[in-house]
Amino acid sequence: MSFRVGHGYDIHRVAAGRPLVLGGVKFDTPFGLDGHSDADCLTHAICDAILGAAALPDIGHFFPDTDPAFKGIDSQALLRRVVSEVRKLGFDILNIDATLVAEKPKIAPRLAEMKAALAASTGLMADEIGLKATTNEGVDDIGRGLAIAAHAVVLVKKS
Repeated sequence: MSFRVGHGYDIHRVAAGRPLVLGGVKFDTPFGLDGHSDADCLTHAICDAILGAAALPDIGHFFPDTDPAFKGIDSQALLRRVVSEVRKLGFDILNIDATLVAEKPKIAPRLAEMKAALAASTGLMADEIGLKATTNEGVDDIGRGLAIAAHAVVLVKKS
């Protein structure tokens, strides 16, 4: 049995008039994130962590922002496909740990919903997904509320 760790990171600029989706959960805000898909940076970071653990290319390789098929797509669909691809290679995802970095909106009250959505997309139990939220203490574009970022780490095993 072989264990591997993957790391993922994603950041998107805030954009007025777009829906804000994080971890598969829609937030009621006057802004969202700019991107080709739904711009769910948390789910994108998790996708990259899973792909990295399997030594596969990043999310942009599989779902390029030049392909109109992915315009506005729900990132949970992308996550389900990533999970399917690594499972075909014989990998099982053991756990996910991720951190959202945002000044607004308040993330903590929605963490359980995000864990449930991510669990449904990955086939994991909610208690196998760690989610945290923090701010950037006013530093840089994230700290000024101009962007939201996410980091993710995933442990997989290949049997």
